[in-house]
This record gives sequence, C-alpha cells and structure tokens, in this order.
Amino acid sequence: MMTKTIIMGMYCVLLSMGLHAQPKVDVQKEIEFAKAQYDLMLKANTDITRFPQSIKKDGTLDTRKSEWWCSGFFGGSLWYIYEYTKDNKWKEAADKWTMAVEKEKHNTTTHDLGFMLYCPFGNGYRLTNNEKYKEVMLTGAESLSTRFSEKVGLIKSWDDWGRYKGMYNYVVIIDNMMNLDFLLWASKVSKNKKYYDISITHADNTIKNHFRKDYSSYHVVCYDKDNGKVVAKRTAQGAADESAWARGQAWGLYGYTMMYRETGHKRYLKQAEKIAKFIINHPNLPADKIPYWDFNAPYIPKEERDVSAATIMASALLDLSTLTNKKKYYTIAEEMLVSLSGTAYKSKPGENHNFLLKHSVGSKPENSEVNTPIIYADYYYLEALIRYSKTKL
Repeated sequence: MMTKTIIMGMYCVLLSMGLHAQPKVDVQKEIEFAKAQYDLMLKANTDITRFPQSIKKDGTLDTRKSEWWCSGFFGGSLWYIYEYTKDNKWKEAADKWTMAVEKEKHNTTTHDLGFMLYCPFGNGYRLTNNEKYKEVMLTGAESLSTRFSEKVGLIKSWDDWGRYKGMYNYVVIIDNMMNLDFLLWASKVSKNKKYYDISITHADNTIKNHFRKDYSSYHVVCYDKDNGKVVAKRTAQGAADESAWARGQAWGLYGYTMMYRETGHKRYLKQAEKIAKFIINHPNLPADKIPYWDFNAPYIPKEERDVSAATIMASALLDLSTLTNKKKYYTIAEEMLVSLSGTAYKSKPGENHNFLLKHSVGSKPENSEVNTPIIYADYYYLEALIRYSKTKL
C-alpha cells in the first residue's frame, strides 16, 4: 500500500512538472513582436518597387529594387506571419509584396531566383493554392535552369566576379544550394524531370568540389566553362579562402537537409549531418550558439557575430531534427532561438527601422552590412519560429 502511494505521488509530481519539457521560446510572443514591427514597416514602406533590405551606415533605411537578390524575403516574411496568425490583413500584405517581384520570373542574369521567387511565391502557393503564384514560379524555374551547364554540371552563380574581373568564366557559390528546393518543386508540379536532374547534379558536384575533409565549405569555386575542371577555390565574403564563412556553412547545412527531405537520398543526409557536426562542435562556436561571421575570423572573440547565419542554422537544424528524430539538433536550434529572442540580438520595439533582429553581417571584407539588421535574418528567424512551434521531439 505504501509503495502504491509513493508511485501515485511521484506520478502526480511528474504531471505537475509536465511529462514533456516545455518550450523555452515563446513563439506566440515572438510573432506578436513581429506583427508590431512589420505593421510599422508596412506603414513606412509604401513604394512597392523598393524592398526593405538593411540600415545604411548613416542610419537611414536601405531599400533595393526587385532585381536585388533579397527582394523576396519581405513578402516571404509576411507569409510566415500570415501562416501563424491566419489574419487576412497579413495575407493581403504578403500578396502585394509578393506580386511586386513578379517580373523577376524572366530574369536569367541571376542564380538567386530561389530567394527572389520561391520564398514569397512558394510560401504563398503553399498557404493559398493561388494558381497565379504557380505560373510565376514555373516561368522562373525555367529562367533559372538556363544558368545550368551540362559541361560543368552546376548552375552558374555570377557572370563575372568583379574582384577578379575577367579571370574566371564559371563561378559557383555555396549559396546556390538554396535554389534547388525551387527546382525540385518545379519538377514535381510540372512533371518535367529536367529540373530534378539539374538539382541532383548540382548537389552532387557541390559535395565533390565545395567541401573540405572536415565538411566545412569553400564559399566560391571557379570552374572552366569548357571542360568543367576546377580552376580555383576562393572566398568573397569570408575571412580567407581557406576559412569557414559562417553563412556559407549555414547555406550548406540548409541545402543538404532540404535535399534529403525532398529526394530521400541518404548521401544528402550524411552530408547534412557532417556539416551539422562541424558547426555544433566547432571550438569557436560561442556558448550562446550565435556564430562569429567566420569561424576562422582572425580576432575572435572580438569579431562580429552573424545573426543571419544563426537563423538559417536554427531553421535547418529543426528540419534535420524532424527528419532524423534526433533531439541533439532540436536542442542546439532551441538554444539559438533562445539567444535570438533575447535582448542581445532582438531589436527594441519600433527601433532599427522595425527589423526584428540586429547584428547580422553581409560582407565583412567589403565592409558592407556589418553588424546591422538584414532582411533575410528576419525571414529565417520567422521560418525557424514556425518550425519550432510544429516540432515535437
């Protein structure tokens, strides 16, 4: 009888504590903050030909035209707010800023159509099944596919690299992995296997040529357009050619996690987990899990953090935790989100031109967007919050 009483007592204690650990991040609170900030941002940005990007060095808002690679992130962020709130106010705003990028479906001069089109139109189509969004994306996927070379086996990133003007004729950056989700979607919807084949070939050749033995990645790999041979491995935004630029590692983690999710090929899962291991176990990853802008930056710990890299990593790790059912990825992502939602990295209400997060780094070597809000940090933060709210491990 005594034993039964003790067991019942322990059971009641467990119930009072909660049988499952409570989430450490209040997603509802973070979305309410996002609503307040983006409501102000919508009121301040009435010209739909100019998209909020960052803050200039003089403190004024930096906006860009639709051909800029980040033009899709604002509309995409609005879709995430709509997804969580189901408030048609956000749906209408998201549609407005999504359609403002429509003309880029014909743009064949950039590899960034995944960011520009799939982030806003892809989320919009996923949430509304609006046929006009599908047409835009299928046209855009065809435009993107024109940048693929059978000889090289990769999607070309830059037509020329200003820093080395005329020196390299086929430049590919790790960021390009983020376009493949777009092409895989297009293959599925259009039944055109070409887009699938491009994605697989690009992902496989990136594994072959972009990664070091420790599974860190180069930022830039330059090929010969005529025979596909690698001619140089360099960086544009990292600290050095052989360094591990933080956002580049995030792009790789996100890209291969997605490739496994969409194709089921185990080689992509292996790649994603090896990249995750490199990031998580790196001795220069700070205790709060918000990485420095480069894992090998020369003046750590006095170097800037890159919040944008953390948001991408957090979102990817949550995806990876779901695909593998491994709690360790969820735990690291949660630690990142706890830090991001704290006062050290989050804007105060109404400040920083209403961006959600501060302390991102665009390109330190070019002294561009250093230690400032950047729109894609907000986008992946919102995506991570949505994923976090749905992940139960």
